[in-house]
Amino acid sequence: MKGEGSTHGGIEETGFALIEGVFSDATVSHLRDILQAEATTVVGRGGIRNLLDVEEMRKLAQCSALRGLVEPVLGSKAIVVRGILFDKTDTANWKVPWHQDVTIAVSQQIDAPGYGPWSVKAGVFHVQPPAEILENMLSVRIHLDDCPMQNGALRVVPGSHRFGKLPATLSNGFFEGKPVAICAMKSGGVLLMRPLLVHASSAAMLPQHRRVIHFDYASAELPAGMDWAVAQA
Repeated sequence: MKGEGSTHGGIEETGFALIEGVFSDATVSHLRDILQAEATTVVGRGGIRNLLDVEEMRKLAQCSALRGLVEPVLGSKAIVVRGILFDKTDTANWKVPWHQDVTIAVSQQIDAPGYGPWSVKAGVFHVQPPAEILENMLSVRIHLDDCPMQNGALRVVPGSHRFGKLPATLSNGFFEGKPVAICAMKSGGVLLMRPLLVHASSAAMLPQHRRVIHFDYASAELPAGMDWAVAQA
């Protein structure tokens, strides 16, 4: 089935919401220009990691349009803690199996109960935290291109976030045969989703960009001595 625009209140039930027309065509074009200008220094194959290193992206993450979507879910104290650009093209086209987003970016490695394993990606420490941290987070995906089913639109299993943090092997097979929503969106639309929502995406069948700005917001506090990698953003 096609994903339908769930209300904010429905996020707790379904784990996601689609909001079309959040950004105008002019704003989307401006964002594309900003990212293109940064491409020579920070872009990688298939996108940009550490997107909040770009000042304009930090401003975007704090704009009233996005805060107005995040705060009804996480509260006014929510902060943006990570930014990534995904871009599927004919030369960077990949599929992602069913999974949950279970890793956060932090400023340093601190031994704490329930945190691990650790890794380093693009010079930043990443770790899997306890489920309660992920349950107090929200991902916001801004579409800079039309994303129909044929262009690698995200597929989600509604309500799967309520099962908590699953073993990777379980999330990749446990929900096979369950109802799936296809999050097809127009340029300028925003997808909200809980990190623990089981989701996947296919390789794009259209030889064109599928640019998505992905911000993670959090209202959870980390253990003493551990900070979000971009808490200052």
